[in-house]
Amino acid sequence: MTQKTILITGCSSGIGECVALGLAKRGWRVFATCRKPADVARLAAAGLEALQLDVDDSASIDAALGEVIARTGGRLDALFNNAGFGQPGAAEDIPRAAMRAQFETNLFGAWELTNKVLPLMRAQGHGRIVFNSSILGFAAMKWRGAYNASKYAMEGLCDTLRQELFGSGIHVSLIEPGPIRSRFRPNALEKFLANVDIEHSVHHELYQKQQERLKKEGDAAPFTLGPEACLAVCIKALESARPAARYRVTTPTKLFWYLKRLLPSLTLDAVLRRAV
Repeated sequence: MTQKTILITGCSSGIGECVALGLAKRGWRVFATCRKPADVARLAAAGLEALQLDVDDSASIDAALGEVIARTGGRLDALFNNAGFGQPGAAEDIPRAAMRAQFETNLFGAWELTNKVLPLMRAQGHGRIVFNSSILGFAAMKWRGAYNASKYAMEGLCDTLRQELFGSGIHVSLIEPGPIRSRFRPNALEKFLANVDIEHSVHHELYQKQQERLKKEGDAAPFTLGPEACLAVCIKALESARPAARYRVTTPTKLFWYLKRLLPSLTLDAVLRRAV
C-alpha cells in the first residue's frame, strides 16, 4: 500500500506535536510544520519531515505546500488544521487589530490552506480534512470572546464545507477539545498582556483572577487531559471508513454539548458563568 501522507500545522508543541509524532509511529508520512526555524529543526531531529509554515502568511503557505507536493509527487491524503492561539480579555477590551490577528491565525490561515489543498484532493478522489476547534466553538465563556468568535466561525464554515464536499470522497471533521495540557495558557497570557489595557479596563479587578489562572503551573481546570486524547480522535477522523462530523474530547466538552441542547439559553449562561 502507498504510505498515507498528512500535513499538520502548529506542531511546535501540544496537540500538533503529539499528533505528528503519534501518526508517524502509525506509519503515516507526516509533514509537521510550525512558524519558528528552531522548532522546525527540533522536529526534524525527532525524525519528522519538518517545514516552516506561518498560517498568517500566504507566501509561507504556498512555499510549504509546494514543498510537500514536490516531495510526494502531488499526493496528500490528509490535512490537520491545528495552528491557533487564544486572545483573552473581555470582548469590549479587544482592539480591532487583536481581533483580526485572532481570526488570521485561527480561521483565515486554515481556510486558505484548505482551499489550496482541495483541488489536489479532488483530483485524487479522496482526502481527510480535520480542524482543531474547541469546546468554545459551541459554548461561549467570559473573557474569551475573540477565541469564541474564531472557533464559532470555524464550526460554521466546516459545516458548510462538509455539505459542499458531499460525494467528492473528501471528508471534513472537527475535533472539539476541552482542557488539554499544552502551552496554550502561557501563550494566551502573552497576548493578554500585550493587547489588553488591563489597568484602564472596567474589568480591572476581575482580570486579576484571570491572570492567576493563566500563570498557574500545572492543570488549571478539572478533567484536564494530555494531548494524547486528541491524537486518539484524530486517528478516528483520519482512518475510520465513515468519519464523524465532530469528535468531542474531555468530560467538560461532552457535558456542555448536552447542556447546550437541554437548557434554555439564560440558564446555560448561568452555568457557564460559574464554570469560568
